[in-house]
Amino acid sequence: MRLTAVQMIGTQRSGSNLLRLMLNQLPQVSAPHPPHILERFVPLLPLYGNLLYTPNFRKLVTDVCQLVACNPVPWQHAALDVDRIVQRCEAPTIIEIARVMYEEKARDKNASIWICKSMSNIHYAQELEASLQPLYIFLYRDGRDVACSFKKAVVGEKHIYNIAKQWKEEQDKCIALQQYVGNERCVSVCYEQLIANPEEELRKIGAFIGAEYDANCLLYYRSEEAKSTASSGAMWQNVERQVLADNYNKYRKELSAGEIALFERVAGDTLQQLGYTLDYAGALSQALPLHEIEHYYRLNKQLKLEARLKQTPVDAAKRKKQEALLNKLKMDMENHYFNRTTGVEKVAAQFL
Repeated sequence: MRLTAVQMIGTQRSGSNLLRLMLNQLPQVSAPHPPHILERFVPLLPLYGNLLYTPNFRKLVTDVCQLVACNPVPWQHAALDVDRIVQRCEAPTIIEIARVMYEEKARDKNASIWICKSMSNIHYAQELEASLQPLYIFLYRDGRDVACSFKKAVVGEKHIYNIAKQWKEEQDKCIALQQYVGNERCVSVCYEQLIANPEEELRKIGAFIGAEYDANCLLYYRSEEAKSTASSGAMWQNVERQVLADNYNKYRKELSAGEIALFERVAGDTLQQLGYTLDYAGALSQALPLHEIEHYYRLNKQLKLEARLKQTPVDAAKRKKQEALLNKLKMDMENHYFNRTTGVEKVAAQFL
């Protein structure tokens, strides 16, 4: 019997780890830190050949298990068995692999609901809808505060234009998906409301996913999972602290007037659609010339490189494991490391 699948969507740096840790306190819920299975493996799928051929599919399952094993935040108490995962998959697809892995993790906790926090999975909504059809939690935050957070983080875009462009694209996709599946399958959660009234928002989410509220949700910062997350990278250290009720409108101190105006120029209509007030409403109708956009992309590339060089040795080492694994897998596959013969060809070859 399948467990209840819940997919969190939106953009990173929107309080998703906070919400994940809160919900993970519920006995019925398993919400591990995401290894971003779809984001990492969908681009590599063509290299695996025909997944109907069992050795190819088994190779993919093995590699995804390795990715999870290298996750910066370990999957506590999870024993992922390749043979069991292959056997439990109802179809040879990456979506099925992810489902079974999250279910295996949930069963270790005796949970009936699992939550995937890979916010970027909004880009794979069509694939999710074609098979899994999960419930969705659309978590959104003022994009200008999201920009402040991305500028300081190791991951993600760094120039305000690129952050605004990504934020707008992802919120627009989330809004469209919610309109498509309806409120029965997608609930909106505003970050600012979550930190102002956490119990109220958590009760709303619990009722939506079918989990009973527990006061331990608000003690998330004491949990083993919070401590493991906080020790796994500088950008997650806040999760060991209580809810920061005043953690909003930071952009007014941390962004320049020009940066705020540029963000609103790119994503102001989406900010307004989500209920946020613009500081420079007149910028909405101003189109950006191509040469400016090209300049922003060059600056963004440079800023991303600088951010990587500034990360601590501990952060770099934890992230290097997954990066090294994915680079090795890609190189091995491009060198025909595994047999990509189709199932039909393989069977036919036995009779030649």
